Amino acid sequence: MKLFSFGSSLLGLLALLIPTGSLTAAVSAKDEVLASTAPQIWRTALVIKPVGKAGRTATHTDAIEAAIIAGQWTRPTAGEGVTLPDGRSLNWAEMSLGTNGWFESEALQGGYAYLSMIAKEQKVVLLEAAGHAMVYVNGEPRGGDTYGYGYVRLPVLLKPGTNDFLFQVGRGKLKAALVEPKAGVTLDLGDLTMPDLIVGESTKSWGAVVVINATAERRDDLAIRTVLMDGQTVVTPLPTIPPMTIRKVGVHLEGKAPATNASGVLEFELLAKGKADETILDAARTSLRLRQPWQTQKRTFVSEIDGSVQYFGVNPAHPPRPDGPRPALFLSLHGAGVEAIGQVEAYASKTWGHIVAPTNRRPYGFDWEDWGRMDALEVLALAQRELSPDPDRIYLTGHSMGGHGSWQLASTFPDLFAAVGPSAGWISFFSYAGPSRWPTNDPLARLMRRTANSSDTLLLATNLAQMGVYILHGDADDNVPVTEARTMREQLSTFHHDFAWHEQPGAGHWWETSDEPGAECVDWPPMFDFFARHARPPAAAIRQADFTTVNPGVSAWSHWAGIEAQISPLAPASVHLQWDPWQRRFTGNTTNVARLALRLDHAHPGEPFKVEVDGQTFDKIPWPVKPQIWLTRQDEKWCLGSEPSAAGKGPHRYGPFKAAFRDRMIFVYGTKGTTEENAWAFNKARFDAESFWYRGNGSVDLVPDTTFDAQVEKDRGVILYGNADSNGAWPALLSESPVQVRRGEIRVGERQVAGSDLACLFLRPRPGSDRACVGVVTGTGVAGMKLTDRLPYFLAGVAYPDFTILGPDMLTKGTEGIRAAGFFGLDWSVNTGEFAWRN
Repeated sequence: MKLFSFGSSLLGLLALLIPTGSLTAAVSAKDEVLASTAPQIWRTALVIKPVGKAGRTATHTDAIEAAIIAGQWTRPTAGEGVTLPDGRSLNWAEMSLGTNGWFESEALQGGYAYLSMIAKEQKVVLLEAAGHAMVYVNGEPRGGDTYGYGYVRLPVLLKPGTNDFLFQVGRGKLKAALVEPKAGVTLDLGDLTMPDLIVGESTKSWGAVVVINATAERRDDLAIRTVLMDGQTVVTPLPTIPPMTIRKVGVHLEGKAPATNASGVLEFELLAKGKADETILDAARTSLRLRQPWQTQKRTFVSEIDGSVQYFGVNPAHPPRPDGPRPALFLSLHGAGVEAIGQVEAYASKTWGHIVAPTNRRPYGFDWEDWGRMDALEVLALAQRELSPDPDRIYLTGHSMGGHGSWQLASTFPDLFAAVGPSAGWISFFSYAGPSRWPTNDPLARLMRRTANSSDTLLLATNLAQMGVYILHGDADDNVPVTEARTMREQLSTFHHDFAWHEQPGAGHWWETSDEPGAECVDWPPMFDFFARHARPPAAAIRQADFTTVNPGVSAWSHWAGIEAQISPLAPASVHLQWDPWQRRFTGNTTNVARLALRLDHAHPGEPFKVEVDGQTFDKIPWPVKPQIWLTRQDEKWCLGSEPSAAGKGPHRYGPFKAAFRDRMIFVYGTKGTTEENAWAFNKARFDAESFWYRGNGSVDLVPDTTFDAQVEKDRGVILYGNADSNGAWPALLSESPVQVRRGEIRVGERQVAGSDLACLFLRPRPGSDRACVGVVTGTGVAGMKLTDRLPYFLAGVAYPDFTILGPDMLTKGTEGIRAAGFFGLDWSVNTGEFAWRN
């Protein structure tokens, strides 16, 4: 018997009721039937050890996933064997639920757990599970709860008879239950994002709450009414809530200034808005924390990445010094599993500066890379507007994963900070319990290796010469080895002349030496003394610009020198330039730079100036109308050019693939294909939306191609699911793309790749926009489309180039399954790009 059937889909249901019929659990190991309970908890499972290799890499192997994609997977039984990609065999084994309510097994350190449930009739239930990376529910991929937060409750459709739940589990344990939803559309307060209320300050802010849609209908008619402390009522219209999933939605909060003894109660009402009336679908209440202005506090904002509501923690400068200098700002990055508000509360308040902690989007989030890095920059810009610190006294610090983030952000954006102080920080995934690097024995592997360069801190280490550095580590740290700090000390000693170092004798990963406020492993007095002696120099004082970037789309500028494009995409590109104000002359050299930009704000305007670069001289350059010039490299020579067109690659839009997931991106799934293709498109888009919510506290518009209008909101990113035959938005977005994917073939320029089981990821500039991209998740048939289901592009440290083709043999051969990969040229064409093909 096949485990998964895709012959029918949620999209084909005309209506969906929630009957009250009973459930029985069928455990395949014993075929035991359990009595119905609420919630229904599984007592027995089948488990199997990892059947492949996975990690922070663009490819993985997995014998079970390979069988699913090939349509060969069957419901397992105890003792049944699975043949691994390396030829070994593993068997499914039965296990019982532990007394603590968890399935715990060594097999679940990357393995699978299979559970089944018999339903007497079709119905919807909520799957409450924790500990799993993802789950197939009757063949449909659904979001997981890797870190065991406990708030993931997803509506799932049960069919009459046996229903199959195949959990992929990463951290050794799993908990799972099914519960009846109380209604078709409800509120879930398990994952709130809310601000603190400040005594004496009126509230005009944002919060966010999860809405569960346990019906087969898209809900476009919903709103949430909030009442804060019996004060002002605010109604927030909600974005579309897709069918059979959840979405975390923003709600506007307004209220009068609370008194010291205020309750902080916030009431919600979920409304269905009709033409002439409204219906209350659900109601709930919570309490917000009340804080004095000088106390640590949470502040919320709406992110430009996806339109979601995020928060950051603030430990305000106290006591304030209204007649003193503008305060400093300390951007502090938390470690894995730590909340931002907990991070700022680990510090004693400072009289001379504010401590600000972004969230990384979640306590684990993105390791301060990708969207975690974007969150830190969003919060820094917002904190500078709201708190008005001295712009030349911005400092960066962090602990553990946040120490890694400190190394990453400081080396990537060296002109933002006056000094950096990583504590117990690891250098990169490649140095600390991460993936091995791609091999260098063939062009395709070398290209893929380069794609992950943004994660390689050491490639950018020389940028740290632009600021003071204080390294702090415990010499008995059993979590992040002190060798990580010592390696950075050795690196810095070769070029840096302004860094300090302290190893705390006998100290582990987190340490405190006194009962005074503040944990010394983050709130280390000598480090803050070091900060106090450093300020960022003004641009006019910068005479030398030494700067390296691996991706101008992430970081292109340091002071007045800009690297806007590279010769070899995503390989390190650097400039070493000097400015002589008396001679009005730039001199120096470059490496791997295709377009160089020089700002002139620091120079006296009016007089001509000179540029000498890589042995070429441009004399008596007239002062431009806009105080900036560009030089482009053509045929190995520099040419003085005009401002480049936004249609080409540049800091505003450069790639690679993951760069499409920004600019308030919209997920557009295809409905013009076969029943199976349409089911896959919705299921995959929903899975990505659930995954980005879980990992990134995200909120993404998920819409069918029939309602998407390419002429509206052209500066929003789009992620398109399907191919040219199955997604109706393809002609409006991708008709001019040099990559075309249809059933049975992929065309890349003049080259054709045939096959019905190929997967493809690529991005293109969105037509009509100067910054947004279209990201494409596609395949040449249902098997190829399913091959994209578990590609880990939301995992930090994993990178895909502008364009990638994968075959199903990826799941058995790993990297050998990549058929082609490449980067489009600076004009976004294939002809000027760099591509590698598997022979």
